[in-house]
Amino acid sequence: MSTTVAATADAPALANPRSRVILASLVGTTIEFYDFYVYATAAVLVFPHLFFPASDPITALLASFAVFGAAMVARPLGAIFFGHLGDRKGRKITLVGALLTMGVATFLIGLLPTYATAGWLAPTLLVVLRLAQGFALGGEWSGAALVATENAPPGKRAIYGTFPQLGAPIGFIIANGLFLIIAALMPSADPSRPSDAFLSWGWRIPFLFSAVMVIVGLWVRFSLVESQAFENTVKRGRIQKLPLASAFITYWRELILGTFYMLATYVLFYLMTTFSLSYGRAAITPAQPGGLPGLGYDYRTFVLMMIVGVVFFGIFTLVSGPWADRWGRRRTLIAITTAIAVFGLTWVPMLAAGPVGVMAWLIIGFTLMGLTFGPMGALLPELFPANVRYTGSGISYNVSSILGAAVAPFIAVALWSYGGGSPFWVGVYLTSMSILTLIALILGKETRDVDIHH
Repeated sequence: MSTTVAATADAPALANPRSRVILASLVGTTIEFYDFYVYATAAVLVFPHLFFPASDPITALLASFAVFGAAMVARPLGAIFFGHLGDRKGRKITLVGALLTMGVATFLIGLLPTYATAGWLAPTLLVVLRLAQGFALGGEWSGAALVATENAPPGKRAIYGTFPQLGAPIGFIIANGLFLIIAALMPSADPSRPSDAFLSWGWRIPFLFSAVMVIVGLWVRFSLVESQAFENTVKRGRIQKLPLASAFITYWRELILGTFYMLATYVLFYLMTTFSLSYGRAAITPAQPGGLPGLGYDYRTFVLMMIVGVVFFGIFTLVSGPWADRWGRRRTLIAITTAIAVFGLTWVPMLAAGPVGVMAWLIIGFTLMGLTFGPMGALLPELFPANVRYTGSGISYNVSSILGAAVAPFIAVALWSYGGGSPFWVGVYLTSMSILTLIALILGKETRDVDIHH
């Protein structure tokens, strides 16, 4: 781990203006998470109908979620590839490459043929492009977090680290807001199924729109200069030939702890975004054999309720930064993770309390999401020295995506089915993963005062 020292007044000067740092770290992750949310929404609304036709609706939904999770498997590979470039060639060019890869993959999904016209070639191409999305996101997050934290003023790293995290709620609102507008313009007589126009071509618009956002993001990224921490590493001749090998040999404990630090965050994240949309829209009494009972909301109503919850996600992401700078990352996250574990045990009574209970469930879940997600932008980079920081933080973040995000929607649907339509076991699953994160936090050390410029 980096040498621990108190922040001093003679810390290196910022290499980038603060406004540029905030914008560059925020815009890129907003676009990346927008692209991921667009897929997540389509995985629930569109892909089971167009790419995975099956007589059993649960089988089609699980197949769609399986492809959704496949991207998480590609994310550690992206973390290794882009981490190698970021630790050897610099943060700027690596971030440009990750954003461009994500943008091209998302745009091409919007041009794919469906199963009806191309047979099994359609889902095969969808898998390939989904893997490309995951590969790109594997390099995006850690680079954006490093841009924010390596350029932060003394004593404000956690505050600056929340800005790349803020891209998640903003990307969610843009992606789902756009889907909501398109669905409103193409209404369906059947609330459980999108309209024919939406299934024919309307769903493609959010994917194609990503090209505009990527152009803006690239313009911002090209305006960056390298961080002082990376420049110091170059001047001291500490660039590693194989950052991956150095990270695994010397910082294996930090890699393991960082992975489990993120576990509860990832599980909560995807349960509240992907699984909740399936559960919220499922009919109270399934119309088709094999269907599972849910809350019975129409798509428009439930997404609006989710967007309200995501506003709290964004607000408390920002709130978490000052808390983590004042009280420390470890103490803050232990308290929040304990609250997440308790939250998992309250799902049944809250969801059974009608619209008020469902709205409270969404607000509490997304509030906890913001509080646990925000400090990660500083915590994971602080675990590693500058010469392996891109690689180490990226691997921890993205390996956790396999243990948490890749399997969370799939496990949630299986537990939903096991419980006969009750969300009880899904909540217990969240509580169990939170306990694992708590153990890691208890075993770990505080990183607030590490010297991130070395």
